[in-house]
Amino acid sequence: MDWSDRGIVLSARRHGESAAIVNLLTRDYGRHAGLVRGGAGRRLKGALQPGNVVAAHWRGRLAEHLGSYTVELEQSAPSSFLEDANRLACLASACAVSEQALPERHPYASLYDGFSALLEALAGDAEHWDAVYVRWELGVLDVLGFGLDLTACAVTGVNDDLVYVSPRTGRAVSASAGEPYRERLLTLPKFLIGGDIRGKADIRAGLALTGHFLERHLFAGDRSGPPPARERFVARLSR
Repeated sequence: MDWSDRGIVLSARRHGESAAIVNLLTRDYGRHAGLVRGGAGRRLKGALQPGNVVAAHWRGRLAEHLGSYTVELEQSAPSSFLEDANRLACLASACAVSEQALPERHPYASLYDGFSALLEALAGDAEHWDAVYVRWELGVLDVLGFGLDLTACAVTGVNDDLVYVSPRTGRAVSASAGEPYRERLLTLPKFLIGGDIRGKADIRAGLALTGHFLERHLFAGDRSGPPPARERFVARLSR
């Protein structure tokens, strides 16, 4: 059994003296682990940093086996923002959410493409790279079957003045319909429904929104809870 694909490095954990078990997010084979011989050594260690894009070839005796990778570095987006702690925290969060939320070996091409777009935003001069991340988390919820309905008010059916989201149903609520319950509703930032980003408060509201549903649907019951890397990223943006 063998295949080749491009993959985004999510993690690389030392195994034995010089090998590493590497988790990749690939477009055609999903989140997929494999053993890289020499992966903890000087020659390959740099190529296996989270966020790097590699050309990977996987081989195993049976499809369900861990198998082994041979990899070659294609792109190192993180090298262009090593001095930006916030962007590095964002990348660490995306890698951790992918590794913890996505079932292994299930392809989600749209999530891979979204992650690639996030890497481009982080490596470029995009002002609102953090908004790209929030939209990517919405995509994670959507492809795994827990998408939010932000198209119209759950109470009135209108699509005007949507400012809240029900924490139970994930549906949008208008300002007038939600006013009596505003303390119990989540804030819906305008940039998620086609509006402009008005500041960091909108990003924090977006992270609180996606975080609520990620924890409820994907991290509930997990002993480790939400990924610590995501919590550190949110904490950095809340300072």
